[in-house]
Amino acid sequence: MSVSPKISVARVPTQSASKYLQQLAKHWSHKMEVTHTPEEARIAFPGGAVLEMRADSDTLDVALTVPDGGDVARMREVVSSHLDRFAFREAPLTFDWADA
Repeated sequence: MSVSPKISVARVPTQSASKYLQQLAKHWSHKMEVTHTPEEARIAFPGGAVLEMRADSDTLDVALTVPDGGDVARMREVVSSHLDRFAFREAPLTFDWADA
């Protein structure tokens, strides 16, 4: 029996999606494997989790993949709290997390 990773998705309403995506990618690039453009980012965490983000004019789409056995709730909190820090003028952002 193979076990699948847990995927969480959220569509976060914000007019500053590209700005926050780039700030978070640059912030974590010192500690993690990060690739990003102004519209998309992929961040690989040391424990195997992966965060993918896509920015458009009024939303930031977030997909978080956590390996089996990983703490999904904790990883969701890490992502949302870091984004809220960059979005302090409009925080807290609305994360409508759902399982994909």
